[in-house]
Amino acid sequence: MAYRRTAAVEQRLEDRRAAIAAAAIALLSDHGYRALSIAAVAERAGVATGTVYRHYTDKSELMVGIFRDLCVREVEAVTAASAAGSATGRVAAMVETFAQRALRNPRLAYTLLAEPVDAALDAERLVLRRAFAAAFADAIGHGIATGEFPDQDAGLAAAALVGAVGEVLTDPLHTGTAATGTVPDLVAFALRALGAPQ
Repeated sequence: MAYRRTAAVEQRLEDRRAAIAAAAIALLSDHGYRALSIAAVAERAGVATGTVYRHYTDKSELMVGIFRDLCVREVEAVTAASAAGSATGRVAAMVETFAQRALRNPRLAYTLLAEPVDAALDAERLVLRRAFAAAFADAIGHGIATGEFPDQDAGLAAAALVGAVGEVLTDPLHTGTAATGTVPDLVAFALRALGAPQ
């Protein structure tokens, strides 16, 4: 008869996996991608290195899992911030939400957005950019439909905004400091680029 895990065993495994992921996120927040190793994650999580390898085959698989979880949360937060209101208000809320959340944990955000990483994570970054661009495109499309924004290619404009926001934030995230006007200026730029009324 095949062994079947009990609910308690499944919960213990899930808790351990969550602890490993939390340890990895803490290390990324403190030191970035280059400093992350399976041994460091195991030590931070208070488990043996072999335990980490039971859950993840290598650093890349661990990072892809973490990246996906974190990015889903960020996209959900930005989407929720832009769920209602005028198109101008939606775009402003999206840019503000994204930038402010990133600047709260600059080291981690820099790792997710710009730090040199392996090919598997670069592929995840593309998925993230597309998800953010889709959210922006919805808000821009709403603005075109209501006449707030002039007619334009919403997908192209959205992709351009995602690129611009990421580029503007890269240096402040890398250094850990942003000028007071960075977020408001970024919002103003985004709205001007879309042709919003002044």
